[in-house]
Amino acid sequence: MCLSAQVSFAASVFLVGGGTAITIIAARKNWRYVPMALMPLFAGLQQFMEGNVWLGMTGDNPFQVLWGALGFIFFTWFMWPIWVPFSMYVIEPSDSPRKPLFLIFSLIGLVFGVLLYVPHGLHSEMVVVEINNQSLAYEKSMWLDYLMPRTLTNVIYVLLIIVPPAMSHYLHLRHFALTLVAVVVIDMTLLTYAYISFFCLLAGLATLHLVYIILKNKCARECPELFPEMAPSKAWL
Repeated sequence: MCLSAQVSFAASVFLVGGGTAITIIAARKNWRYVPMALMPLFAGLQQFMEGNVWLGMTGDNPFQVLWGALGFIFFTWFMWPIWVPFSMYVIEPSDSPRKPLFLIFSLIGLVFGVLLYVPHGLHSEMVVVEINNQSLAYEKSMWLDYLMPRTLTNVIYVLLIIVPPAMSHYLHLRHFALTLVAVVVIDMTLLTYAYISFFCLLAGLATLHLVYIILKNKCARECPELFPEMAPSKAWL
């Protein structure tokens, strides 16, 4: 999280602990939930990496800043554009005509993530982190600025993480897409001075919506054939 090392590590403990617990629950309920359940855990690991960026920045340790930032942007730029559509692919019913589209989105996310992230891993001098308004800012590290306008990069990124859940067969996953829309609107309206860092914080907290979906087994109400362990009458609770 962009406010301090202490807050980042606190968010990390909360999300990793909750993510681990919900992943175990998801595996017991239905394996199709597992990729979704891992998102809070991954968000917690991302916050742990940003906590180390803070420690490196305040402790004048460039190496800690570098590996912390590389870990943070690995999730931001590489993993999320792949994992979100992949999670929708896994849980989508096999006969859904939209299922192949989620795989296509995930493959596009892979290409996009490679273009965003790999140059920074090969050229560490491209990783630039600043403290802006008492928050961490990674905005000067966008390698794709050499190839396309920043606005276009942002639009592609947002589409890759919002459109797949918005297209889902399941109503509650479409609601999750609205949660992500709210995150983007808040981030771009109020937190532009460090929008990458704030976006990852807010999106990490937004994964708690997925925890609710899994705990309540919401997908069983619309696709009971994939969730036979859930009685139809209970699926509506």
